[in-house]
Amino acid sequence: MAKPNAKQIKVLSEVTGLPASDEVAERIAVSMGPAFDNFAAIAGTLPLDLEPATYVAVQNGKVGK
Repeated sequence: MAKPNAKQIKVLSEVTGLPASDEVAERIAVSMGPAFDNFAAIAGTLPLDLEPATYVAVQNGKVGK
């Protein structure tokens, strides 16, 4: 997954109803960049469920019962 740029951050913030200025969107994009770079090496290899709502059920052993 490519790291987001300021334009993408701005669009996402508007969609969520919390619009960000161009300056704030740029700061967010710059601050997120290193995290995306660090996880790029293992992207797609982590055995995580795609639906966060099931995390607690899995931890409690209630899935499939």
